[in-house]
Amino acid sequence: AQKAIVNNELFEYEKFIENIQLLIKKARENNVEVIYILHDEGAGSELASGNVGFEVIDEFKPMAEEKKFVKTVNSAFKETGLVEYLVQKNEKDVIAVGMQTDKCVNATVISGFEHGLQTVANLIALVSNGILNFFRFASSSNFQLESLNQIL
Repeated sequence: AQKAIVNNELFEYEKFIENIQLLIKKARENNVEVIYILHDEGAGSELASGNVGFEVIDEFKPMAEEKKFVKTVNSAFKETGLVEYLVQKNEKDVIAVGMQTDKCVNATVISGFEHGLQTVANLIALVSNGILNFFRFASSSNFQLESLNQIL
């Protein structure tokens, strides 16, 4: 969640912030790595690297040791180094959290499956209109939500 796109005009803004803060807190408490994906739309955009709008919002501020990857397309896995990082760590389980379920989260979850990852969308934190599409997708794709429930 970057400063240029997250503001209090979002649907259920407070709930969105609280839910993701809780997920980050629980992940950290349980030694589950938190990785941040930042979207760079290139020069001239508020979402360009180096601009204030590109930064993660203060409520979700990464800790110094937490990894950040930069993407230029919807999927967090396309040419970001994230796949290679997860393979190196022998990590197969990923919880995707974000604002735009019909765009970035959707592309990341689908791409995760293509890379052999068990990718789960955190439906509790997501608030955009794509949430129903994700629930149907999750139900028909044998998503395993047990790990998410354990964290929460």
